[in-house]
Amino acid sequence: MTEADILKALSNVQEPDLGKDLVTLNMVKDIVIDGDDVAFTVILTTPACPMKDMMQTACINAVRILVNKNANVTVHFTSNTSSNRKDAQSVLPGVKNIIAVVSGKGGVGKSTIAANLALAFAKGGASVGLMDADIYGPSVPIMFGVRGERPMMKDVNGKGMIMPLERYGIKLMSIGLLVDEKNAVVWRGPMASSAIRQFVTDVDWGNLDYLVIDMPPGTGDIHLTLMQTVPVTGVVIVTTPQNVALADAKKGIAMFGQAQINVPIIGLVENMAYFTPAELPNNKYYLFGKDGGKRLADEYDLPFLGQIPLVQSIREGGDAGVPAMVGDDPISKKALEDFAGLAARNIAVRNANMASTKVIEMETN
Repeated sequence: MTEADILKALSNVQEPDLGKDLVTLNMVKDIVIDGDDVAFTVILTTPACPMKDMMQTACINAVRILVNKNANVTVHFTSNTSSNRKDAQSVLPGVKNIIAVVSGKGGVGKSTIAANLALAFAKGGASVGLMDADIYGPSVPIMFGVRGERPMMKDVNGKGMIMPLERYGIKLMSIGLLVDEKNAVVWRGPMASSAIRQFVTDVDWGNLDYLVIDMPPGTGDIHLTLMQTVPVTGVVIVTTPQNVALADAKKGIAMFGQAQINVPIIGLVENMAYFTPAELPNNKYYLFGKDGGKRLADEYDLPFLGQIPLVQSIREGGDAGVPAMVGDDPISKKALEDFAGLAARNIAVRNANMASTKVIEMETN
């Protein structure tokens, strides 16, 4: 066996999302051959890639079928999270992908989805931050069990920067960590927008594969401010199956699909899709209607990222500061992992095939 033989064989293995082979994409390195033993490394576009096992099997089969049927093949994986930032990176310079989680209305579990998406990315080996941009209804302090904690300040290159809290392996920032939770945040739009800019410019997020931003419900000032401040890679739309939520989700889809904004939609996820009692794990009760989010994704030709069940443990974990992804309920965890895996794949496809991310320039009255 030679290195050329191995590369020729692996040129028949397709990267399942990008539609090209591993060799063309320069995803193979460090080939080591010793008799019938061969080892090499495949560089993934995200550490959260859910297709590792399939790719490993395809690589082993390619070498054994096309080169040496007796080969002992060892496939190592590493990752270099893809990014399509072509801006000057004057804001969030170490962040590869900025993902906004949005909904047209409140009450659909957007914060739960954002928190567990961030945790699922981190579980896959990615470096992740979670920014709670819901100024008027911050949820992160409760969901992560950090109520009452305050972030520290640190001098970074002569500028005082806020250091995010760290919990369950991800970095956190929320207005709820800076103000007393008993006091309402009574701010006009410009003040809320200013706070969001500070979360971008005055917080030391460091190097991240993904910064997940939990946006407030609706389509307002804070959304526009964020899009005009940072190059958002894409948005994840959250809805429930019921018609009233779907009607508002359409407004979110319309906002980000406008020519003025035109931020890619990574996909749509249907939360509270069905109720599964703990004592009847194989039963599904469609309390809010069935497949409404899936039909909406089909209507707008959007990627459908999955259905998250309405499980008591998700609510209990969020209230107790132990999100579902770090809890012990296998049903909710599996649904969230599958959702995050699809989101990671779609982000990689977006980076490979769409225009570079950029700050949105538009006139606002």
